[in-house]
Amino acid sequence: MTPLERYPPDDPREWLNRAKSNLVMAKNRVPEVYLEDLCFKAQQVAEKAIKSVMIKRGAEFPYVHDLARLLSLLEAAGEGVPKNVMQAEELTQYAMSTRYPSLEQPVTEVDYSDSVRVAEAVVRWAED
Repeated sequence: MTPLERYPPDDPREWLNRAKSNLVMAKNRVPEVYLEDLCFKAQQVAEKAIKSVMIKRGAEFPYVHDLARLLSLLEAAGEGVPKNVMQAEELTQYAMSTRYPSLEQPVTEVDYSDSVRVAEAVVRWAED
């Protein structure tokens, strides 16, 4: 496997490469890793892919993990966002609450599969 090419931090390709790198980690389902941690990676995939599109379109973005806010900013800038990409809003919940021990219910296999599916869809959209 060839390593990803590096680009400057203001280059959308670098953000998309980071999203793809995080996607590899998110899909690495092994027993020693909490599903919550993998869902956090899936959220990061979507966030970085969305930000790559924002950079490509010249849209400013705040450094936040709120995917609904980022997608709204993209739409306000005139970017059409497909429904399957809008589902990324659901991944925002994994940005903070799953990163630390919590009283929340553990993430299920279905939640995990859904988060990876949505993250993959966002990457495919960002690649276009």
